[in-house]
Amino acid sequence: MIRTPLAEGWTLSLLDGPAPEHVRTARVAATVPGSVHTDLLAAGLIDDPYLDDNEALLAWIGRCDWRYETGFEWAPRVSTGSTGSPHGAAELVLEGLDTVATVRLNGEVVAETRNMHRSYRVDVRGLLREGRNELQVDFASAIRAADAASLELGYRPHVNHHPYNALRKMACSFGWDWGIDTSTAGLWRPAALEEWSGARLAAVRPIATIDGEEGVVAVHVDVARTDGERLRVTAAIGEHAASVALGPDETAAVLEVRVPDVRRWWPRGYGEAALYDLDVRVAVDSDSPSARAAGPADRVTQRIGFRTIEFDTTPDAAGTPFTLVVNGEPVFVKGANWIPDDAFPHRVDRARYARRLDQAEFAGLNLIRVWGGGIYESADFYELCDERGILTWQDFLLACAAYAEEEPLRGEIEAEAREAVARLGRHPSLVVLNGNNENLWGHQEWNWKLRLDGATWGAGYYHELFPAIVAELAPHVGYTPGSPFTPSREPGVPFDTESHPNDPAHGSMHIWDLWNQKDHPHYRDVRPRFVAEFGWQAPPAWATLTRSVSDAPLTPESPGMLVHQKAMEGNVKLTDGLLPHLRLPNEMHDWHWAMQLNQANAITTAVEWFRSLAPHCMGSIVWQLNDCWPVTSWAAVDGDERAKPLLHALRAAHADRLVTVQPADPADPSAGLVVAVVNDTAEPWTGSLAIERLGFDGDLRAAESVVVSAAARSVATVAVPSAVAETTDAAGELLRAGLDGVRGLWFFAEYRDSALDAGRFSAELQQRAGGVALRVTAESLLRDVTLLVDKVDAAASVDRALVTLLPGESAVFEVTTDAAPTLEQLTAREVLRTANQLVAS
Repeated sequence: MIRTPLAEGWTLSLLDGPAPEHVRTARVAATVPGSVHTDLLAAGLIDDPYLDDNEALLAWIGRCDWRYETGFEWAPRVSTGSTGSPHGAAELVLEGLDTVATVRLNGEVVAETRNMHRSYRVDVRGLLREGRNELQVDFASAIRAADAASLELGYRPHVNHHPYNALRKMACSFGWDWGIDTSTAGLWRPAALEEWSGARLAAVRPIATIDGEEGVVAVHVDVARTDGERLRVTAAIGEHAASVALGPDETAAVLEVRVPDVRRWWPRGYGEAALYDLDVRVAVDSDSPSARAAGPADRVTQRIGFRTIEFDTTPDAAGTPFTLVVNGEPVFVKGANWIPDDAFPHRVDRARYARRLDQAEFAGLNLIRVWGGGIYESADFYELCDERGILTWQDFLLACAAYAEEEPLRGEIEAEAREAVARLGRHPSLVVLNGNNENLWGHQEWNWKLRLDGATWGAGYYHELFPAIVAELAPHVGYTPGSPFTPSREPGVPFDTESHPNDPAHGSMHIWDLWNQKDHPHYRDVRPRFVAEFGWQAPPAWATLTRSVSDAPLTPESPGMLVHQKAMEGNVKLTDGLLPHLRLPNEMHDWHWAMQLNQANAITTAVEWFRSLAPHCMGSIVWQLNDCWPVTSWAAVDGDERAKPLLHALRAAHADRLVTVQPADPADPSAGLVVAVVNDTAEPWTGSLAIERLGFDGDLRAAESVVVSAAARSVATVAVPSAVAETTDAAGELLRAGLDGVRGLWFFAEYRDSALDAGRFSAELQQRAGGVALRVTAESLLRDVTLLVDKVDAAASVDRALVTLLPGESAVFEVTTDAAPTLEQLTAREVLRTANQLVAS
């Protein structure tokens, strides 16, 4: 095997479309992997599309046709037989074309493609010529292609200004309610020329299971071959191996390798994420007359893990659960949704994935859901999740739309699904393959039935095609037909196709009426079994915001701010969601802080409530972990990779041991309060729970002590005695419940109605290796102390946020920075923030 990367010497030029004059005649250096936008940006022909209103100014790019071309030298290689003889192969490998492409080699069309989510391997043996070879890839406008395809297939409902559901392209490339409309084009994954002879491992698909104490992997191998040699395929994990001979006409085999006393792969928080190296080789069989002394013709190494996956959907008295069970252990899912980490996903490398997953671990996440309007994520992403024990859930790429089930779309969807399942199925972290995002819900509730007028909408994919593909190619991975969905309650019936898919009593649900219509305390009105989406918006970090928006003055509704707010009536919803808790600030720094604080509080309210309901509720997946550009959104990490306060809120709410105060009955305020002691560890948690009512001045008003015991992976609930729960001064009192240093707080009044003063404190600064430490000591009650360090150093980060301090208590904030911030800088009002500042004038 000789692989020649085709990454050098590319140029980009316009073929047709409404480009400005300075672009029409330009021929610029191009990158592969890359995209038109990033190549034009690198050439200085456009401004950064992420800044100000450049999105609209650059909309012409998606309406143009483009050409990528390069040349490469080639000479026949006797060792591979690639001179045109039948004993050698030469293949053009295109790992990702975005999206409607015509590929020519030396003037001959070798491929015409219409799917960003597939790879292509083209036989070019007869087209290569000695010396220089010319490769061209022409991309037609995806906007025009989608418009044309929507007419050919017939209208299907969707949620965008482009019919993204008619074309197999990353849906959010056409914009979303958090995303920029780029309508990209380009070779977004690598290209190469591969030359080989004899045999090549065309596919290696391990299915790892457990039999007692043994790990068992069935290694499905497909071999491409150029001759009739007798071959031998070998699969090995350390000293444990299996091999099989392939006759001259055989191209497939299944090898079983058994590993005794196998170490299981566990998700983080439950055990070791044990991985094994699988080595698969194909070579001419030693019994063959022409066996050579050389090594294998081809070799593939993969890391695999052994675990079992089940979903407990056994009906109970409360409805139908949706509980993930790994290696026989029920797992409470603490998750976040994932979108492409850049609107130009070719820019996301392994190091960037690692930084994002560092933040996921910081936030206490054990699962990431790859949302269906993005991409089938890269090997880097999945390998890093495997290593860290982070569970993954991959949607099939159909989101918020009806999809035609006729050709040519059906064939493209089946082909991409088969490739994705075969590629990703080996990863032990992958526990869910999900048919779609919100399409079952949309068909049921969004008036699609009228608009479809009898047309197909995707049900055949979700209930027939996809489950069949998963059963064939990755039976060790769980499958769900959609998110949200209601599991079947009838034995032998795999999916419930009649009930409402977003019923909180059954299966998974998405909660969006809170952000869109209701205040966040109403999360407690819902008793879900599993929540796959819920979220609250806030602006990005200050440094991110001011880098991307240059409005003067900068206001919540200045022109650039509105460009970077994609949600329908997003600012109205931000305001409506804030006012029950805080007055609306008229100063921009205060507005920014208030919205970030409210986002963190909203999600804390939801996550702690869901966790208090376990095992009735067995998971929540917040929308969303990350952003793809600088924007006001639901993300915990903004488009410049900076953490919002929400990331710190998630860390606290996802702690393995949590004490949270909740209403005994949210529908009946007179029912009092309870303390939920949440123990997500493998050991019991027993001790004396102190429940105290305190004044804002720190004085003890009432107290009780209760012995509590929470078994491993369980919740213990204690009623708060009425003498403690009944406040005599709602505006000036709080409830504190603590066990072994873990505490939960409950305030009887909203911020705006409370007796908070402006916040008095002292502070001292110490130099530390890699940064500084700021110690803050409260002289009066300080709520939600947060250090917005990016306002002092855009590259700085801090280890904690949203810390509430009673008088006399201290907290140390560790700041990582290469700068030398002063005490005055770090304690400036715009940097050291508290909720007090938003209440007391």
